[in-house]
Amino acid sequence: MKRIRWYDHITINIYWLGLNMASGSITPIILPFLVALFVPPEVKGTYLARVRVIGLAVAMMIQPMAGMFSDRSTLRWGRRRPYIVAGTLLDVVFLAIIGAATSYWMLLLGIVLLQFSSNIAHGALQGLIPDLVPEDQRGRASGVKAILELLPVFLVMGIGPLVDRGYLWTAIGIVMGSLLLTMLITALTVQEEPLREKPTTPVARPLLQIVALTLIFLVVTQGSERLVALVGKIVGTTATQLVAVGLAGLVAMAGSILIGVYFGARVGLGREAQEHPSFIWWVVNRLLFLAAVGSIQSFAQYFLSDTIGIENAATVTSILLGVVALFLLPSALISGWLSDKFGRMRLVMASGLIAAVGTLLLLLSANVPMVLVSGCIIGIGAGTFMATNWALGTDLVPPEEAGRYLGISNLAGAGAGIVGAGIGGPMADFFNAYQRGLGYLVIFAIYGALFLLSVATLLKVRPPLGQERA
Repeated sequence: MKRIRWYDHITINIYWLGLNMASGSITPIILPFLVALFVPPEVKGTYLARVRVIGLAVAMMIQPMAGMFSDRSTLRWGRRRPYIVAGTLLDVVFLAIIGAATSYWMLLLGIVLLQFSSNIAHGALQGLIPDLVPEDQRGRASGVKAILELLPVFLVMGIGPLVDRGYLWTAIGIVMGSLLLTMLITALTVQEEPLREKPTTPVARPLLQIVALTLIFLVVTQGSERLVALVGKIVGTTATQLVAVGLAGLVAMAGSILIGVYFGARVGLGREAQEHPSFIWWVVNRLLFLAAVGSIQSFAQYFLSDTIGIENAATVTSILLGVVALFLLPSALISGWLSDKFGRMRLVMASGLIAAVGTLLLLLSANVPMVLVSGCIIGIGAGTFMATNWALGTDLVPPEEAGRYLGISNLAGAGAGIVGAGIGGPMADFFNAYQRGLGYLVIFAIYGALFLLSVATLLKVRPPLGQERA
């Protein structure tokens, strides 16, 4: 493998900018805005959750499948670029369907198709650094990747105002353009060596595992959501009874993650899962945190409009995400250094506590400045988590099988979004029926509790020798 030049780090990773520009525009800004247009306000949380759950389930299956099929591709143009080009061209078509949507069901179709196509490109893209970058240069390549993943958060700050002012097609056109431009740079500048022989490694078992993991999270989450709804019908409407429903929602989310991780590990690792309990609890910690932070992002626009009463909620959502990113980056850099000095466990614990404090402040916010201050704190917590949690996981897995073990956590990562949105959306609608905006206060309080539970699960993690226990 030949050494790469400085600008190759950019061209190999440039498509991450396009991908994250799309996801950062669609998920927190365009999708909630369109759902609210097409469904009655009293059920928009449920309908947004439905889109998110189905879309994430598609992503959970398609992304690793595309990665595996691109691993085996013998196309003359290379293993990864054909998938990236095909996925992007389909993205443009499906984004047009989203922009032209005249009903919720047309929007749902567009989002599901977009998840299918974008994850074809995403799954293949993940192979470019291992394929093309020598091992001693991968740290720099990963650093450039991280910057290009974060940069779109600031670019997306212009999407919210466009949506609020009615320029939806302009916003979607910007997303299309960013995908096409970064795809063309990748296709024309990245040099791949075609694979001469297709690997003989069987793919049937990994494919079945992917489908099984997806079904596990779907079944567990939907079952838990039904139980919470049943509790809501049984207990009544007094304040005490409403608290009981809120607690049931917290138990349902945390329980779904525990059950999903347990069965997911059994499917992916078999009996070996019992030999690595610290790894299992690390995955639980990771999913609790990701479920909370991802769901806050998903429902932020509705929280701002219905709970705080902000009229230009899409604009403020994009600013909030930019503020989070602004504090995420330096905290990630500083935390990486601090974790080497004080140990990863302490920093991962601190990340959950900091994010919980930020969420509490968000719940107490009555105006935009308070919302943005809470975003600063959540950004610090998220940055600390991103810098230290994955490193802790790499310490806990068997070195000779790191890919297989960490792959389980990658697949289950989408499950966190399924749990947080799948249960949170209907719960928000349940409480909003009693008081406008109450539902988002309740589910955000639950997400804050998930941050705290993520800290508690670390008490079950035993770091390897040489790693200081917090």
